[in-house]
Amino acid sequence: MPLAAELEALAPERRRQLRPLQPTGKAGLSPGGDAAALLDLASNDYLGLSRHPRLQEAARESIERDGVGAGASRLVSGSRPIHHALEEALAQWLGRERVLLFPSGFQANLAAVQAFADRHSLVLADRLIHHSLLVGVQASGARLRRFRHNDLDDLEKKLQQARTGSEQRRLLVLSESLFSMEGTSPDVPRLAEICRRHAATLLLDEAHALGVLGFGGRGLGYREAGVQLISGTFGKAFGSGGAFLAGDALVGEWLLQHSGPFRYTTALAPPLAAAALAALDLIQGSDGQRQELLARAERWRSALEDAGWPRPTGSGPILSLVVGGESRALTLQQQLEQHGLLSVAIRPPTVPSGTSRLRLVLRQDLPQGSLELLLRALGSP
Repeated sequence: MPLAAELEALAPERRRQLRPLQPTGKAGLSPGGDAAALLDLASNDYLGLSRHPRLQEAARESIERDGVGAGASRLVSGSRPIHHALEEALAQWLGRERVLLFPSGFQANLAAVQAFADRHSLVLADRLIHHSLLVGVQASGARLRRFRHNDLDDLEKKLQQARTGSEQRRLLVLSESLFSMEGTSPDVPRLAEICRRHAATLLLDEAHALGVLGFGGRGLGYREAGVQLISGTFGKAFGSGGAFLAGDALVGEWLLQHSGPFRYTTALAPPLAAAALAALDLIQGSDGQRQELLARAERWRSALEDAGWPRPTGSGPILSLVVGGESRALTLQQQLEQHGLLSVAIRPPTVPSGTSRLRLVLRQDLPQGSLELLLRALGSP
């Protein structure tokens, strides 16, 4: 179908638009002009670090020292001391032998899949896996099978079938430690054990868990020997930008020598790397804030359920309020904005048809009274 015709056929409730929003301070965003500030219940800045003075100062110092951009790929002239410092600090924090930085999580996930899968491989992916991982599978040429969301019995059944008569076939399993649109998490220790039992490689996307979930905020794959590689980003709890892959020395060297997404891209901007390193230091001392955030998330879940809404699944800071139809989700988004709250309606194709939702995200710096304001804005189910 020609592009113009395809756009013409797009239903109004599925049409997207860019909307500039200006940070106004603590957990606030302004849509521009004289419009009133909106309380941010949409971004992934879980710990409120994106405007932390230490991150801002680290970025400023890096600009003065290294400039704004790296100017080339890491394998040409773009590798800076701050990149190596961040990689080494992350490797130590996560208990991994090697870390490599990427400019974006999308690129990191492409590289991760291509490191373990080719046209002879079978990839088994959670049905709700992130789009970047699916693109990675497509680029690798591997065959794809999906298992039901967080259903490890279904995964094991499919792994058993895959191993029957094909003991040497390379198997790769893809999952996330915190699914960004559902707010749910798999049983990672059991997931890792199943993969070990069937000699399958496990790639775990920790983008939304790092800084928030697991021991010291290290994610749910920390100290899990069956997790061969984790991907993480700095654009969520770290309050910066960019991404990384963390694994053993062998995988790290393979990525360095063979990964197109690593080789053929300008290196992560040094100020972002410096800010991420400052965030890592803060995260290591934020256990109390992290526990407070998770406890608050449980209070919000219970309050929404008590008010008659479906209880959001999971236990992290992402509260997925499923409302069904796309128009209903958009109406609720507008309703919340009228009460000074920003929460974006998530619609197909991002989520399955009939499961449109408000994605409510808790931040450590939300003011007291935010929950009461949300309940008033939502009204009756």
